[in-house]
Amino acid sequence: MQWTIDDFDFALPPELIAQFPAAERTGSRLLVPDAAGFADRRFAELPRLLRAGDLLVFNQTRVVKARLFGEKATGGKVELLIERVLGTDHALAHVRASHAPKVGAVLRIAGTEAVVEERLEGLTLLRLMGGGSVFELMEAHGAMPLPPYIDHVPTEADDARYQTVYARTPGAVAAPTAGLHFDEALLQALREIGVGTAFLTLHVGAGTFQPVRVDKIEEHVMHGEWYEIAPETVAAIEAVKARGGKVVAVGTTSVRALESAALRAPAGALLAAGAEETRIFITPGFEFRVVDRLVTNFHLPKSTLLMLVAAFAGYDLMRRVYAHAIAERYRFFSYGDAMLLDRAVSGG
Repeated sequence: MQWTIDDFDFALPPELIAQFPAAERTGSRLLVPDAAGFADRRFAELPRLLRAGDLLVFNQTRVVKARLFGEKATGGKVELLIERVLGTDHALAHVRASHAPKVGAVLRIAGTEAVVEERLEGLTLLRLMGGGSVFELMEAHGAMPLPPYIDHVPTEADDARYQTVYARTPGAVAAPTAGLHFDEALLQALREIGVGTAFLTLHVGAGTFQPVRVDKIEEHVMHGEWYEIAPETVAAIEAVKARGGKVVAVGTTSVRALESAALRAPAGALLAAGAEETRIFITPGFEFRVVDRLVTNFHLPKSTLLMLVAAFAGYDLMRRVYAHAIAERYRFFSYGDAMLLDRAVSGG
């Protein structure tokens, strides 16, 4: 079947876009399709829905304070969103200004100067002058890069809540939002019933919020994201598969990393460990090799993440899940509610 962008559109009442998280991380709702239709649960009930021997795979990326403000030598204002840190003093950034700064232009950011070295696929390569550190500059002067559909200025509360409790490796400009529902008590409860945990890193880029702008989705050019999977995570997944347990990906970013690593696996192996950039575009018909179940939030219309969900759970079920969520007033997007999905037998 040839899919078009309209196949992944839906009307969402604006008031269902969550502007703030639930009072408690595990206080969000959890939609679970089952044989009877749909079960409307609370996220704190997740341990009842998993079995001893299952393995949860989390993305431990840490969101950086990637939004910075500065000015050009002419005095014109600039807004930067650091997309990827390439070294101590180099970064790729989205730059907003009345006139895009040219190669060689110097930007002043909180007392630090950065030179524009190159333009690459709509991004700007910047080098800090004077030996500064990009991470230090962001931590000292940056703001949490809340998604464009959240309309309040980031606060100290967002610094904590737009970050998973297990975040370790800095580099993301957007949170792996399915993980925002877990707190330490829930993680401990899962361990106590015999559910394992494993971690990988995929640095989520700003491209995750970009809608697909072509009619035929196969013409869409996917943004790249860096990921790394350690040998011990590969071993844990292989062990779970061998004993008949379920690999439960927490978030679409975990799915992207795992299925990318599966495509790179050598003959006879399930996954390839290591670090790589992925531009994987998962649409209905994709053959999943690793992930059995998925914990995920509700995604934007016409987004690649919605297409991934349709590929995983099946297109028809995806449409019914979203219709039910809207009718039952679930909260959508990054600070919203979640669902627990099983992989469709056909792979979508």
